Amino acid sequence: MISKMKKVTFLVYHKDYEDFLKNLRSLGIVHVQEKQRGVPDNPELKHTIDLSSELAKSVRFLESLKVEPEESIEHKADVDRGLAVFESINTKRELLDELRQSAQSLEREIQHQEMWGDYDPHVLLKLKEDTGYDTHFFTCSENQFQSEWVDDYNAIIINTIGSRLYFITLTKDVQVAIDVEKVRAPEVALSELKDNYQSIVDRKEEIVEELNKYAAEDIPSIKLAIQKLHHEIEFSKVLLNTEQTVENHLMLLQGWLPAEKESEASKYLEGQQAYYEITNPTPDEEVPIKLKNNRFIKLFEPILELYMLPKYNEMDLTPFFAPFFMIFFGLCLGDSGYGLFLLLGGALFKFLAKNMKPQLRSALSLMQILGASTFFCGLLTGSFFGANLYDLNWPIAQWLKNTISLDHGQMFELSLVLGVIQIMFGKILEIFNRTVQFGFKYAISTIGWVLLLFSTLIAILLPGVMPLGGTIHLSLVVLSVLPICLYNSPDKNVFINIGLSLWDTYNMATGLLGDILSYVRLFALGLSGGILASVFNDLAIGMSPDNVILGPIVMILIFVVGHGINIFMNTLGAIVHPMRLTFVEFFNNAGFQGGGVAYQPFKK
Repeated sequence: MISKMKKVTFLVYHKDYEDFLKNLRSLGIVHVQEKQRGVPDNPELKHTIDLSSELAKSVRFLESLKVEPEESIEHKADVDRGLAVFESINTKRELLDELRQSAQSLEREIQHQEMWGDYDPHVLLKLKEDTGYDTHFFTCSENQFQSEWVDDYNAIIINTIGSRLYFITLTKDVQVAIDVEKVRAPEVALSELKDNYQSIVDRKEEIVEELNKYAAEDIPSIKLAIQKLHHEIEFSKVLLNTEQTVENHLMLLQGWLPAEKESEASKYLEGQQAYYEITNPTPDEEVPIKLKNNRFIKLFEPILELYMLPKYNEMDLTPFFAPFFMIFFGLCLGDSGYGLFLLLGGALFKFLAKNMKPQLRSALSLMQILGASTFFCGLLTGSFFGANLYDLNWPIAQWLKNTISLDHGQMFELSLVLGVIQIMFGKILEIFNRTVQFGFKYAISTIGWVLLLFSTLIAILLPGVMPLGGTIHLSLVVLSVLPICLYNSPDKNVFINIGLSLWDTYNMATGLLGDILSYVRLFALGLSGGILASVFNDLAIGMSPDNVILGPIVMILIFVVGHGINIFMNTLGAIVHPMRLTFVEFFNNAGFQGGGVAYQPFKK
């Protein structure tokens, strides 16, 4: 269900406002009503948000280094150190990028010069100054090289790589006329280039080592700095959502708090230097949503949140779809062995990891519930890790086979029956949903549809009670058609209502058929999963070699890997498809609109 909320309005003198907000944050129960404007236009807040984002990027970078944290860290997590480390990380990453670019450039230069060998280019300059001889560098294929170049230009072959020659010419007061590729003369000695490259490599290793040290020691400090910035962001956003009144001397702030916290808030606010007023919300206001369900239903709330939260004046459908989702998951996975694996696996994980986060513990509890559902649904077909339990001659197995087992045809019919039940249940909920949201007169047409559908179902399934087309059935049809035609849209005239009812009749006839057929997936997924499980069993037996030692090892390996893949894939399908049936078929027929905003109190 949705918790009742109260609207609270504060009026504070501007000089006391920041202290008031700090006290309000320590109270931690007021959801501040945000305005659409302000946040992106405030440069200080924008800088804080950008800094928080950059800090988060630094944390992800350090975590990507995959360095184990130090067991004994010299200093505890500190906000100032986190900010200082962040600046240092940025500097070192920029330097590392520059060094990588320099290293790439040197690699190309070394590759260009290696074929000429290691020599000092200054010697060639001195040769020209002392003797007047010019040195030119050329490269060509062996076929292009002409022997007369040796006599005309003192050509000297320096290196041969494959079929390519690298040579130089020594000439004095002679213009070299060789029609091959001329190469730029090296300007730095090869040994000097390699020394420079090695120094860059060493410096890169030093920086990487320093970054690794940050990753081992300082991630908690950066995360603490991010947390502090988030507090500042929330505080600044509240400031921006404040209206200034009476020549900017009074600050007006509005928010929401749960109705059960009203007395606590009133008692606290009476001691503050502020005027406050607590009122009930009006129908046109966007009230934040806080769901309030028991421990079992609360496990299914994340599924609803994946779609969207209801509006404040809507019904919370979580208690109504939770049992269906549990059954649908069990039918889609459809193997008692797989269900037992999920049930015991969740219990073992919770036992071994006792200090886990509450969200993970709730997820594991949900997995156990779904596993239990799968175990019992699997008994309908007798599937246990792909084997048929009902082939055993055990008394319990034979009793279950005679009591609850269903064949494929019956499983197909069960899927359709569950679809009819959930859709009809959704239509009944739509009556209450429309009444709560808009008033009873807007639910009259839905009552007509429910009466029409129920009477027709009874006439088809129980003709002895009420024959199809009989007097009672026709009377109920007429009684249901009147509200459908006259109250389809209560605010419009009768002719528009009749026209809209014809369109709704077409949509209802085609939509209901498609919705019910969608539930066939419950049968299809369970059947395909069972077939795959039996295939892996056959592979495990058929592909194991006829060897006393190797045979069982191969059989167990195929069994474990095959069923592991099948559990993973079928569990995904058993989550996705019941979600689809819930979000599309059930929510649509229940008249769910959604679009609510989550209740997020202003607190540390």
